Amino acid sequence: MHQQSDYVPLHLHTEYSLLDGAIRINELIKKASLYKMPAISITDHGNLFGVIEFYKAALDAEIQPIIGCEVYVAPSSRFEKKQIQGTDEGTYHLILLAKDNKGYKNLVNLVTRAYTEGFYYKPRIDRDLLIKYNEGLICLTSCLKGEIPFFLQRGMIEKARSSADFYRELFGFENFYLEVQDNGLPEQAEVNKKLVDLSKELNVGLVATNDCHYLMREDARAHDILLCIQTNKTVADKDRMCFNSDEFYFKSPEEMKEAFKELPEAIINTRKIAEKCNVRFEMNLNLLPVYEISDGRTPDEFLEKLAMDGLYRRLGDKVNRVYKDRLIRELNVIKEMGYSSYFLIVWDFISFAKRNNIPVGPGRGSAAGSLVSYCLGITDIDPVKYNLLFERFLNPERVSMPDIDVDFCKVRRAEVINYVAEKYGKEHVAQIITFGTMAARAAIRDVGRALGFSYGEVDKIAKLIPNAHNITIEDSLNLEPRLMDIYKTSPRIKELIDIARRLEG
Repeated sequence: MHQQSDYVPLHLHTEYSLLDGAIRINELIKKASLYKMPAISITDHGNLFGVIEFYKAALDAEIQPIIGCEVYVAPSSRFEKKQIQGTDEGTYHLILLAKDNKGYKNLVNLVTRAYTEGFYYKPRIDRDLLIKYNEGLICLTSCLKGEIPFFLQRGMIEKARSSADFYRELFGFENFYLEVQDNGLPEQAEVNKKLVDLSKELNVGLVATNDCHYLMREDARAHDILLCIQTNKTVADKDRMCFNSDEFYFKSPEEMKEAFKELPEAIINTRKIAEKCNVRFEMNLNLLPVYEISDGRTPDEFLEKLAMDGLYRRLGDKVNRVYKDRLIRELNVIKEMGYSSYFLIVWDFISFAKRNNIPVGPGRGSAAGSLVSYCLGITDIDPVKYNLLFERFLNPERVSMPDIDVDFCKVRRAEVINYVAEKYGKEHVAQIITFGTMAARAAIRDVGRALGFSYGEVDKIAKLIPNAHNITIEDSLNLEPRLMDIYKTSPRIKELIDIARRLEG
């Protein structure tokens, strides 16, 4: 690790802490590079959605990525749906950082179980899961909503001590740290004093973090609006969720050293923890299974037989040289690129669906340009008839996996997924997520609502955004003079648009 900053951020929420974190990963990495940080962590609330994007961006900038998560811990069993006694809180917070690939796998197991077994308002784990999946993990005690800070804030010293003993024994002395924070909140100052005392008493290390939720101090207002959007409140609502400070931003090493000048070891320990962490991913591996044919034929041979049979089944005596040449050309490309098994697997699960009367869509996207797909019954669109290009779907000059979009009846879609997992192995099957982001008009409407604008007023502003694909608010200001005019003349509307610009996308 290069001799750079002594401070490493170990508690940080990106935009993947949905409607709570407001830090875009690309902007974060640029800032970390500016601050000459040797490493940086991601610890989103209850999920690992942003890990791969973060990992790639950090490595590209020659910064060490530290993979973590701020998990939610149930006060008793994850199966019990109840809140912490005497509060409206349902969980404690806890920071877990992966030291190595074993730790990362355990983190994945914990987060998965939190959703599938412990979900109650939030995805929750419990101590039983931590006992099972703690290897390769470093544990930090998190913010004021962490278990130990929670007890200390309420004067429950013995409970705090007992919890600290549990985590120290579970993770080991060298992998457990008491987390001190200073976001300008008086409660933190009081809890920090007690954490220092507990650290001395139990001989447990301290670590300084800043619980970053937005990039710059001036983003605090936009972040506050984001919380309003999440909770469906307006800024005027009393007793709404808010942070009561503008210091949850990505602070510089100098700012953190100044904040913890009385506890220099808490800064030094951030670097020590970073030096313990080394998760490495093997990217772009081909994990496709080989399609097994019982009579000994290869996937290439079987695909060619199915495709030729399918061509005559589809067209009968209308088969001509144009179709045959096109089919042979496509088959040669598929074979050369090693994707015969992929086509056979897709053909197989679509055939399963049709045999079991599960409705299947006719095909969409670039796969509709493949005659092989049409002959196999994967799609129902004749690409020759409609002059569709195979090269848009699969091109030897652009080496990338083919992507066949298939639509199944949503009621019975799970049957198809289960069939594929059982036949080809769960290790070869995964579901992926798609995130919706706030487009320009939606950002204007959501921010306007949170700021207390009337529906009519915000609707007029939103309708000034030109109706163009992927247009931004910045583009709209340049293209629409009426929008620029109200932006320049109305301070209220200027604030709305400035915040929406920060949150869109």
